[in-house]
Amino acid sequence: MSRRGFIHRALGTLAAAALAASAMPAWAGDFPDHPIRWLVPFSAGGGSDLATRIVAKHVSQALGQPVVVENRPGAATIVAAQETARAAPDGYTVMTAGMSTLALNPWLYKQLPYDPWKDLTPVSTLVALPIVLVASPASDLDNMPDVMDYLSRNKTASYASLGVGSPHHLAMELFLSMFGAKATAIPYKGTPPALQDVAAGVVPLMMADLAAARPLIEAGKLRAIAVPAYERSEQLPEVPTFGESGGPPLEAAAWQGVVAPARTPREVVDKLSGAIQAALKSPEVVKQLKLQGMEPMGSSSNEFYDYARRQYDSWGAVIRQKNISVD
Repeated sequence: MSRRGFIHRALGTLAAAALAASAMPAWAGDFPDHPIRWLVPFSAGGGSDLATRIVAKHVSQALGQPVVVENRPGAATIVAAQETARAAPDGYTVMTAGMSTLALNPWLYKQLPYDPWKDLTPVSTLVALPIVLVASPASDLDNMPDVMDYLSRNKTASYASLGVGSPHHLAMELFLSMFGAKATAIPYKGTPPALQDVAAGVVPLMMADLAAARPLIEAGKLRAIAVPAYERSEQLPEVPTFGESGGPPLEAAAWQGVVAPARTPREVVDKLSGAIQAALKSPEVVKQLKLQGMEPMGSSSNEFYDYARRQYDSWGAVIRQKNISVD
């Protein structure tokens, strides 16, 4: 080959390499190089929204780019899940995925417009939202034996619920199934009105978010019966677990995680996961979340996948046994 031919070929190779490098996605070396959208499938001001904003602030600082939290409420998280699934798989769109998104909706909806295992990539767990069984102070339900007797013997037994298929509804149904009892779920559109009616004695019982119920418990407006967990809550250390109180051992809590679109590069997922895990270990973040009644979690992508699959299997068994559906 002539010297001139060699030079031409070398220049051509360099040009091709430069063109290929310019076509490579930004994540290959510089992710992130512009703001990240973080979708929340609930209205602003709720527990999931607060948790996301607390953590997003620290993730932004760690990654050196703004993290813009956007609320996309609707249809049991389905609206936000669809938007996330359709987004470019480049790490610039993530979503706070509720327990409903990954573990419950696939069982509750016959035609779900997204597949949680094919359309979404787990990034990290986020927070656990503990639940507490509460009763009206105006009732005769002072402890777990009272509650179980009421639910077993009273044909008109009822409890407040946040809707068919909600974590609170399913937790109560799981509890009932463990000792063969039945009760009517009285649906409410939100936690505050449900808790108000329980406090007033309109409905005697409820599985409620600990964060929302705690102020009413501390004010004496609600009676805390037990927490469905294997260990007592740091938020209400004087309240026994189900097992300690004479009920069936039970673990049930709502939880949130973070997902990205399927096919998001592993390097990007790992970088996002690392930033979220670091934020959840920050003393400031831990303090803020616990003040809101939430327990920090945090995990690798693979750990979150395994956790979500176990939750999917266990709650699916409850939903199938009770023949629960929202369709």
